[in-house]
Amino acid sequence: MHPITTNPLHMIRIALADDHAQMREIWKLILSRNPAYEVVVSCSSGKEAIAAAADFSPDVFLMDINMQPVSGIEATAIIAKMCPSVKVIGMSIHKEGIYVRRMLEAGAQGYVTKNSSYEEILHAIEEVQSGMRYICKEVQEYMSEWFTTAMAPVR
Repeated sequence: MHPITTNPLHMIRIALADDHAQMREIWKLILSRNPAYEVVVSCSSGKEAIAAAADFSPDVFLMDINMQPVSGIEATAIIAKMCPSVKVIGMSIHKEGIYVRRMLEAGAQGYVTKNSSYEEILHAIEEVQSGMRYICKEVQEYMSEWFTTAMAPVR
């Protein structure tokens, strides 16, 4: 585990939104083990996430982008307008740039894939909480490979 750089006097208040109960429980368990984090609410839909942002004012929201009927992208756009102090990190199985772009345009400050390591997710939370943007390594590598292929000479 990497040391946490957060001031222990201010725990990072985290909200989770994922339509899969098992994913929410796993992340709640993992994050709750770290004394720098407090999971304040766990949501099963985008609609619940919007209400939770207003009710709980988390510092960081880990938001699955693929939820129905309100997607994580739609929920992020509403939260960004309604609660601009809440920082959102999109979480998805998708690494393609279109998903990342949509999430960032909606107002997210970060994006990680569900393949990201525990350490990388913690790093993303720390970066976003400190005011930076964060895009996971898997997305960066995928986009770099895509760009290299797209720029290859046409034969």
